[in-house]
Amino acid sequence: MAKGKKKKNPIPFRLNIMFFLIFILFSSLIIRLGIVQIVYGDDYLREVDRTENDVANTPVPRGKMYDRNLNPVVDNEPRNAITYTKYPNTKMADMVKTAQVLATLIEKDTKKVTLPDKKDFWILKHPKEAEALITKAERKKVVETKLEQKDLYKLQMDRVTEENIQEFTKDELEVIAIFREFNSGYALTPSIVKNKDVTTKEYARVSEHLDEMPGVDVTTDWERTYKYDETLRSVLGKVSSSEEGIPSENIDFYLARDYTRNDRVGKSYIEKQYEDVLRGQKTRVENVLSKGEVIKTNTLTEGQSGKDLVLTIDMELQQKVEAIIESELRRAKARGNTYLLDRAFVVLMDPNTGEVLTMAGRQYGRNSETGLTEMKDFALGNITTSYTMGSSVKGATVYTGFQTGAISPGTAFHDHPLLLAGAKPKKSYSPLGYVTDVTALKKSSNVYMFMTAIRIGGGHYIPHRPLGINKEAFSVMRNHYAQFGLGVRTGIDLPNESVGFKGVDTKDGLLLDLSIGQYDTYTPMQLAQYVSTIANGGKRLEPRMVREIRNPSNEHNELGSVFKTMSPKVLNDLGGKDVWIQRVQEGFRQVAQEPGGTAYKYFGGKSYRAAAKTGTAEAFYDGPRRNQYSEPVPTINLTLVGYAPHNNPEVAFSVVVPWVYQGKPADDINKRIGELTMDAYFKLKEKRAKGESNADKAVESTQ
Repeated sequence: MAKGKKKKNPIPFRLNIMFFLIFILFSSLIIRLGIVQIVYGDDYLREVDRTENDVANTPVPRGKMYDRNLNPVVDNEPRNAITYTKYPNTKMADMVKTAQVLATLIEKDTKKVTLPDKKDFWILKHPKEAEALITKAERKKVVETKLEQKDLYKLQMDRVTEENIQEFTKDELEVIAIFREFNSGYALTPSIVKNKDVTTKEYARVSEHLDEMPGVDVTTDWERTYKYDETLRSVLGKVSSSEEGIPSENIDFYLARDYTRNDRVGKSYIEKQYEDVLRGQKTRVENVLSKGEVIKTNTLTEGQSGKDLVLTIDMELQQKVEAIIESELRRAKARGNTYLLDRAFVVLMDPNTGEVLTMAGRQYGRNSETGLTEMKDFALGNITTSYTMGSSVKGATVYTGFQTGAISPGTAFHDHPLLLAGAKPKKSYSPLGYVTDVTALKKSSNVYMFMTAIRIGGGHYIPHRPLGINKEAFSVMRNHYAQFGLGVRTGIDLPNESVGFKGVDTKDGLLLDLSIGQYDTYTPMQLAQYVSTIANGGKRLEPRMVREIRNPSNEHNELGSVFKTMSPKVLNDLGGKDVWIQRVQEGFRQVAQEPGGTAYKYFGGKSYRAAAKTGTAEAFYDGPRRNQYSEPVPTINLTLVGYAPHNNPEVAFSVVVPWVYQGKPADDINKRIGELTMDAYFKLKEKRAKGESNADKAVESTQ
């Protein structure tokens, strides 16, 4: 090789290779960008401009309630309210800022701020310190899927100390309380921040600063009001608050029916029973979103307030009857030997329609705040509590005797003590001699009912010998009683109705007790249905609390048009001979209108010509104080059923006063309440007939 010949440098060749590769990469990138822009450009542009539609429902006021005379009973009181709507792209930090601004404009109660609320807010306010609460090892476990992200958050919450959260000032606690409300709502659905005691100044201040608080708005909310205070409150029911929303035990049921978790719903009785009617139709709003922002709002369907209910109850009469009960309870308590007496019930019903005119119940109870004993509403006790009713049920016994062929109209028995084997004599309160079916009802003969029951059971009475009664007689009598509504649900349009209790023993003597109402227990409403069945000639009608459903009120607050009228519903017909029910009716008439009748002293000579049946039951106390006694305490229940006028009944009634006295003296509180109640009913009717009541004018204007 020649000296001085230069070697070839390989670097330019390598550079050329590298430049070539770079050229290839850039060319690919340019081609790819070209494809994206030219071929798929429109698709990506459409994706950027793509919008989403989200439908939200806005609640409306519940329907109102009126009594049968169209007097408002339950109404909605408008209230200023402040709401917050969370949007899909709203960040927690933005919500905190909004809450801080709002806290300077309103007063917010902080009592409901919980420990987790404080810890959660501390984590949001101190992100770096919160991050430091989690170790690298714990974060690694998330990567390794040994822990989830939510587990880290739980660890953070657990590690926020009491010292950390004690640093919050009163103003910061208000911010937390507001943020808590913000965070409890659903996206695009307004949630209530404050709807109680929102002052005019607060409402105005928030209105002026809405631009500074995205999602915050001012509106009008409503609160349930009760025009008759506590009258019938337990039956009208309750509505959940805006904070409570749907009760947890019903959450799945309501969510499946297009409710949201913070909707207010009926929790009990009429409010719950008629929830579908009272709730109304929500306003359906479509929110059009682009890039997470609401760019347009369309109203799909206008909302409509809930439909109104016209109750069967006469609230003026209800209040009069409640006053009668209270007065008579106090009078009876003052006599002494009534230490277990604490309640009384009255049901008034139209025996031709089943409409409940009055459902009154009063009970002594202790005020949880003052510790003092006071009279409280216990109208619910008419359907939720049951008692042995005594001789009031003897009408069903006589009719059952006719149906089974045990007796016939005019059958007579000699009323004298029955001497049963191994038992105390079974007798009436005094020997009555020979009595027929009608006289037995008039004078309340126990022995007549005993002999009827023995025949129903196929037994034979021989002094000091077993009766030989067929055990099936218990079912036979109960099935016939059920035709009157005794021992079965009445069908009233209220939930949680009791059926009473049936004795399980089948000794011969207990069948005799059953025949005079001293074995099974019945509710006051069952007793009212039973006597209504007798009054109307044998049709058991379903009791009703709602008379009509009306469309929502118009702008002038006038009652809307009738949407639905509740027609009388016959549950069953006794189906016997006319003379059978006529004999029972005649017995009831003589009880009230002829000397010697057990209620003649109270109804004899009344212009409204009542028919009635009294009841006295030897029972054992099973009330709220029963645990104070080592043994069951013997007591007396007093009852009364009836209707008037006897020849064209327009009102039927039941009076039940449990545990009236122990031993002696006796008391006629049941008869006094019955007399005063019927007097009040017919006096009120007379007053309205003379045009002295605006309620009747309201009724006439709608007919």
